[in-house]
Amino acid sequence: MPDEFKVPKFKNESEEAQWWDSQGKNLTQAFQRAAAQGHLGHGTAKRKGATPTTTIRLEQEDIARARVQAERKGLRYQTYLKMLLRETLLKEEKKMAGRAARAAKAHA
Repeated sequence: MPDEFKVPKFKNESEEAQWWDSQGKNLTQAFQRAAAQGHLGHGTAKRKGATPTTTIRLEQEDIARARVQAERKGLRYQTYLKMLLRETLLKEEKKMAGRAARAAKAHA
């Protein structure tokens, strides 16, 4: 893959979606060049560290809220829920680490 298509690290999925959206014309041209040169292969794309599927039951009202909020951000609601869950888990992890550090300092 040419350097201009090296995928950068993103702060969140919305930022990633915006980057891919901005690359459309460049990716199309690169694909057409590769096809003309006979460099296209067969197969499916692989994601490094593909995530397992998890099923959870949600209230209809929460799904409706997620759909509205996701639409405003230009995301699918499942993607938006995943993003919210990850952000919340990371925030809670930091909060717990801070508490543990304060407790260790108090006992020192």
